[in-house]
Amino acid sequence: MARSSKYEMNMTEGALLPKVLMFSLPLIASGILQLLFNAADMVVVGRWAGKECLAAVGSTGSLINLMVNVFIGLSVGGSVAVARSFGANDPAEVHKAVHTAMTLAIIAGLVVGAAGFLFCRPLLRMMDNPVLDLATTYMKIYFLGMPFNMIYNFGASILRAVGDTKRPLIYLSIAGVINVVLNLILVIVFHLNVAGVAIATVTSQAVSATLVVICLMRSHGVVHLDLQELRIHKRQLIDIARVGLPAGLQGSLFSISNVLIQSSVNSFGEVVVAANSAGSNLEGFVYTSMNAIHQAALTFASQNLGAGKIKRVRRSVWVCLGTVAVIGLVMGNLMYLFGRPLLSLYLDDPAALDPLTGISVLDYGMKRLFYLLPLYCLCGLMDVVVGSLRGVGYSVMPMIVSLTGACLFRVVWILTVFAATPTLDILYVSYPISWAVTFGVHMLCYAFIARKKLAALEARIEARA
Repeated sequence: MARSSKYEMNMTEGALLPKVLMFSLPLIASGILQLLFNAADMVVVGRWAGKECLAAVGSTGSLINLMVNVFIGLSVGGSVAVARSFGANDPAEVHKAVHTAMTLAIIAGLVVGAAGFLFCRPLLRMMDNPVLDLATTYMKIYFLGMPFNMIYNFGASILRAVGDTKRPLIYLSIAGVINVVLNLILVIVFHLNVAGVAIATVTSQAVSATLVVICLMRSHGVVHLDLQELRIHKRQLIDIARVGLPAGLQGSLFSISNVLIQSSVNSFGEVVVAANSAGSNLEGFVYTSMNAIHQAALTFASQNLGAGKIKRVRRSVWVCLGTVAVIGLVMGNLMYLFGRPLLSLYLDDPAALDPLTGISVLDYGMKRLFYLLPLYCLCGLMDVVVGSLRGVGYSVMPMIVSLTGACLFRVVWILTVFAATPTLDILYVSYPISWAVTFGVHMLCYAFIARKKLAALEARIEARA
């Protein structure tokens, strides 16, 4: 198979930890850069457009995720299909998987974009959004750019499948700088508030999508994209859907619990919503770093399964679990330690008091960080096991476990425990409890699969050899 040694990575050979880090560090840098650019959005809108606009932008995240996660899940399926064929040294299958995935990206972008534009306002109203008009304006513009969002996500997932995490970092950097510059111009100079933020976001997404498509078209490796050959290949579609649909369904249903939590947060008023938005943005820096290890676990498992190296699949799981635990503990606790000055960057008046409780917006933000960040590593551990299971072809089982242990648990918590004692403390503590429970059950599932299914597969491979 022709390989582009400069960018592609063969994960089926060599020491695991160095390769996990080589794969993950550019992903971590990409995620942190993207969050820094998003943080710049929040800082600009919070300081120059006011806390109402900050609340409008921050309060839409869970609803946006609810609408897009099914299709983002398909990009995970595309990554697994490409990685497995790449590990099996089958360029023809890689070619079909690439073109099927990119065709799905275009279809998904158009469908989600139209649905989001048409239905965002009634959905926001159902959530009792306290800044409905501003949030609607932001979401309508945001969803106009959804085709670009999907094309970039699917394209980047294809590059990650062959170990290329460097070029997506470059493209995000370019797009992010454009995003920040446009934010400053549109919000501060032209006073477009949330509309300016949305226009800047869509423009930057268009740039990153264009760059990733050009990259794939110019690639001389196995992931070369030919626009004339964009079509759905039935077997690849089935492979993508087998992994991607459960992953996407899990993401969307997960978002239902987050929508319910956001709705519960909205009930406390715009001061709490603004503080919650700022805290959530800070947590994103820890989450995106841990998520890079999740991506590594998925890709390493997929490539090595394709190559028939089952022992290496199992070793990669433990290496990724150890790595994500260190990242989560160190970053989560450091972020909490410096929470007050960091949160202050997002808020035009950190000392502003809630008129009902007399609590400052900064203290509300720290309350969220207190409950989520010190044990955020549990979320990362949970995701690494999920990524490894999907990488070896098991997507329905982790979906069911995650939906039961996290999504359903949080919904029941809101309807029972929170309903009986409607405080922010009770609301936020549901996160670490659900992570711990879900991680434990995922580990039991992985132990069963490793002992039964992977061991049987390994025995068959050794028998053929």
